[in-house]
Amino acid sequence: MEVYRIGHSKYAELLNGEGARLHGGRWNSIGMPCLYTSESISLCVLEYACNVSLDLLPLSLSITILTLPDNSWQEFKMSELPKNWSEIPIPVESQLWGSEKLASSDDLALKLPSVVIPSEYNYIINPLHPDFKKVKIKEVRPFNFDKRIKQ
Repeated sequence: MEVYRIGHSKYAELLNGEGARLHGGRWNSIGMPCLYTSESISLCVLEYACNVSLDLLPLSLSITILTLPDNSWQEFKMSELPKNWSEIPIPVESQLWGSEKLASSDDLALKLPSVVIPSEYNYIINPLHPDFKKVKIKEVRPFNFDKRIKQ
């Protein structure tokens, strides 16, 4: 399966989850490394747009296309998620829940709904999982962010 992530071009091939470890996210607490990816390029761009200020937008962006081994993720029903998972700002409950799932799961990734489009999915990948070595970079493409998305 292919998943997509967008970010600064100089980090396009760096897959250690360090950014998420340093800053935390919806599904991880500070200290827990992970890679946030999406099931489509369009969802990936929307997620990025929601989380990055135009003032902090890097001049050089890339889309990294990753391949995940088949059946290497765990999917969760809405009823299994913390009740406030989609709130803004990000609730601590979703960070703690996600960190616990990443640390204890037998699966390489968590398949979770997007806050932006709940019927579409993000894949949160655990770079500390033993099967992480099976994650491959298929391609890195330069990406020009259309700033009209944020106007």
